[in-house]
Amino acid sequence: MDFGLSQDQQLLRDAISRTLADTCPLDHVRECTEGTASFSDKVCSALGELGIWGMMVPEQYGGLGMTMLDAAVVAEQLGYAVAPVPFIGSHVLAPLALAQGGSQELKANWLPRIARGEAQVAVAIAQTVEIRDQSSVDFDGEKLDGTALFALDFLGADAFLVADTAGRMHFVAGDAAGLEMAPLTTIDRTRSVGELRFSGVAGEALADDDGSTSSRLRDAGRVMLAADSLGAGQAMLEKAVDYAGQREQFGRVIGSFQAVKHMCAEMAARHEPCRSLLWYAAHAFDTAPDEAPLMACHAKSHTGEVHRFVARTSTEVHGGMGFTDLLGLHFWFKRIGFDRQILGGPEKVRAEAATLQGWTQAA
Repeated sequence: MDFGLSQDQQLLRDAISRTLADTCPLDHVRECTEGTASFSDKVCSALGELGIWGMMVPEQYGGLGMTMLDAAVVAEQLGYAVAPVPFIGSHVLAPLALAQGGSQELKANWLPRIARGEAQVAVAIAQTVEIRDQSSVDFDGEKLDGTALFALDFLGADAFLVADTAGRMHFVAGDAAGLEMAPLTTIDRTRSVGELRFSGVAGEALADDDGSTSSRLRDAGRVMLAADSLGAGQAMLEKAVDYAGQREQFGRVIGSFQAVKHMCAEMAARHEPCRSLLWYAAHAFDTAPDEAPLMACHAKSHTGEVHRFVARTSTEVHGGMGFTDLLGLHFWFKRIGFDRQILGGPEKVRAEAATLQGWTQAA
């Protein structure tokens, strides 16, 4: 049995890595986060040439019909480069939702445009995990009312996929009457999230949706966030090791001191096992649906805890320099923080895992 990435997946990883190295240096990330546009047109264009936007769109609609593991490979590289581009919501979750429950008209109108990078669909499912600030969306059979927080890939979205209180998904046009939109500021400025307010808004419910679509999107989103965190953690680990091999104190590089060696070794020892856990969670999403929810919970909660440790320890290895904007470690630090909390923090997700295994009862 082969427990590694396929040759095609390795080639995909290398192609994404090279493209991001050429188009997304840290200075460019800083420019995007300090400007009015969170997303980089330059990086989006380069990734579009590789066909990334259509990787999760079925082939009959002009996409590549790839797997969740393929998407995880891409997400890891985006996290490594802290790339300011829309991906998880618009190009992973939205195609999955439309392919599973969208009407033929929705599929024909939107999936080809998503595949070509001509349309962006934000996804708001955070309320299926927990209600914050009394935000919820109610559906009376015809109209949507309420508030949805943390719509992923919000900036520039042409439409929205929103979960109601029952977990059913609804497709809402960006120019729908009664819809108000407001950007939300989070710690991670490389991402765009927003708040959606509905007042008698007409939407199209996804077909025969009993909440299974939002559950599947939640699993996919957690796997993608874990992959992104894995990439960001890898970058912080490498930067800590590189710095420890260059910075001198008392006439020696600090990497020669036992305490610093132990810090770097512990980061690596905690980080590396996350890779196989993530790969299996992504693989299970497509091939083992009964295992997928539990594995998504494990991947999300474990990588969230591990990479918070990596982010903190890497910063400590850099000493006082680690907190400066000059080094830019804070971009990865904040990205990991966002990945850890969105769609459920480790405590919340572990509680779900316990319920899935029959150890506790659902609240």
